[in-house]
Parts: sequence; C-alpha cells; structure tokens
Amino acid sequence: MSDAEKHNAEMKALQKTQRAKIAESGDPERGLVLVHTGDGKGKSSSAFGVVIRALGWGQSVGVVQFIKGTWVTGEKQFFDKLGGVTWATMGEGFTWDTQDRDRDIAAAEAAFAKARGMMESGDFDLIVLDEINIALRYDYLTPEAVIAGLEARHPRCAVILTGRDAPQALCDYADLVSEMREVKHPYQAGIKAQRGVDF
Repeated sequence: MSDAEKHNAEMKALQKTQRAKIAESGDPERGLVLVHTGDGKGKSSSAFGVVIRALGWGQSVGVVQFIKGTWVTGEKQFFDKLGGVTWATMGEGFTWDTQDRDRDIAAAEAAFAKARGMMESGDFDLIVLDEINIALRYDYLTPEAVIAGLEARHPRCAVILTGRDAPQALCDYADLVSEMREVKHPYQAGIKAQRGVDF
C-alpha cells in the first residue's frame, strides 16, 4: 500500500469514527457553562472570541465585568462601536488598587446580582462573567452562590466565567473547562501591557 493509499484509509476510518460520535451526540436544550481559567493569558480574549461568534449568528449577548473597573479596553471600545452587546462594568478596579475588602465584596455582590438578573431574564443567548473567578478566589462570592445563580439561568442562556483559579466546585459543574497555561510572558522580561494585545 502506498503512503497516499495508507493516508486515505486512515482518514476514512477517522471520518467514520467522527461521524459516529456526532450521530450519538445530542442537544442539551440548554445553554452551556464554560470556564476559562489558568495562569496564562487569553481567558477573557477567548471569551470575547465566542461573543463575536454568537453575534455572527444573530444571538443576544451580555457582558458583566467584575474586576476591571474603569480601565479602558479595546474590546469594550469595539463592542460599543459595533453595538449588540449589553455591557455592565461593575468592578471598581484591581483588588490591589481598592485595598478595601468590604467595598470589593459589595461590588462583587452587586455585579453578581446584575448578572443573575440578566441570566434569568430570557433575553440573552450568551453572557460573559468576566473575571468572576477572581472574585471567587478572594471569597468575595461563594462557589455555592454562583452555581445557584447558574442553575437559575434561563434555559437558552449560555455562560462563560473567566479568571484564574476557578474553584473546583465550579469546574465540576461546568460543561467545558479550558485552562490557559503560561509558558512565557513579556511581563517577566519587564515589558508592560501593550495596547491592542493585552487590553
């Protein structure tokens, strides 16, 4: 058997396997829960890529930001110009800037109350809870409260939760968990965050 014939046979076998898997798969008839976590870059960036995908299909999208506060980002400016995304920036900035635990807890709780209202409304196909895992890491919110909110979401609503150190309970609950792993980062070489690449 030639290399070309061998390759053709392998691809036919792979195609058959893949088609069988697809045929066995079903629609859950509810929005999925995705967690983007890990110490590497790209958690929020990946979520915003999914936002673009959802918008491409004419779906309704919401974003609730938990930590970034008034920090100006390229993605916020882009979606403001594009329209079609309901955006709520609820955090007051990075925790090392606020230095006020009670205030940070109040901000996280207000953000999650906003998120719950959006998730339960039936108005959204996709909601991104950006950096909510940071609020969980610092115990501003509990995994139990967040999971209860996810359980109460409208069936059409998919949710992406971003941020490093996602708690195990949330990962266990989610349909998909992606972990971004840092291999190399310019910050370690003393290079500050770059507009258009990092924010």
